[in-house]
Parts: sequence; C-alpha cells; structure tokens
Amino acid sequence: MFPNQIRLIGPDGKLIGVMPYEEALLKAKEQHLDLVEITRKTTPPIYKLGDYTKIKYEKEKKEKLQKFKERQGAPKSIRIGFNESTHDLMTKVKKIEEFLNDNRMVNIEMRLRGREKTHSDLAKTKIESFLNLIPSSYKIIQPLKKYPQGFIITIKKK
Repeated sequence: MFPNQIRLIGPDGKLIGVMPYEEALLKAKEQHLDLVEITRKTTPPIYKLGDYTKIKYEKEKKEKLQKFKERQGAPKSIRIGFNESTHDLMTKVKKIEEFLNDNRMVNIEMRLRGREKTHSDLAKTKIESFLNLIPSSYKIIQPLKKYPQGFIITIKKK
C-alpha cells in the first residue's frame, strides 16, 4: 500500500531527500507533524512534512482562487429591448462601463419578438445608437450578428 521509497519535503518547502517511508514517518512523529502525500505520479512519490489542516487549507484556497479567475474571464451579458426608454438604456450603459473597467467582455443582445422581427433594420440602428452612448473606448470582439431571436455584439475595453 505505501511505497518503500519516497521523496520528502520539509515544512519549510525544501527537499530533505529520498528515504524509506517508515523513516519519514518517524521524522514526522519526532517533529509532531503530519506526513502528507503531495503526488503519487512521480517516482518516487512526493510527501511533505507539515500540518495536514494547514496544507489542506492552502490547497483549497488556491483552488478557490483558480475558480474565481476562471469566472472573471467569462463575458457579461446585457439585454436591451426594442422599445426601451432612454433612461433604462443609460442605466445599462453605466453597468457596461463597470464591466469594461473591470476588463470584462460584454455581450450586448437585443431580442426581437413577434412583429419586431420584421423590423431588423430598426433594431440594428437601435443597437448602433446604443453603442454610441457608451462613453469609454472599446473594441468590437464579435461584430453585430443576427441570430434567430435577434442580434448580438461583443465588446471589450481597448
């Protein structure tokens, strides 16, 4: 079950050396520390001396930060309506400003329902006028594209 030779790392993060598993276990008990497996994929497997709860906490913290960074890359979506008032559009412009200042991509979509679908030229001009309301400079990642439910465009800060 346990390997006969392991590579041991000290609590300070420095390599102690390759030794038998039993000897490493004795070292851990002498120092009142845990022998924590880091990886089994290498030969010999890597173990570390340290407090198991602290090592587990640090690992979870890194994973949580990684998930947060992945979420930060996801684009934000703003949906505008065909007959939306200017005040509502200005509120959405402020929200887009926040997203652009956070270096996020923003999908701006306009859904067309029913008879609105026949006025696609008006919808295009409405989106273009909405883009002119955005005060900060931006670049278009994905140009205005028609899809069955309406239009979508993706922008990002320059």
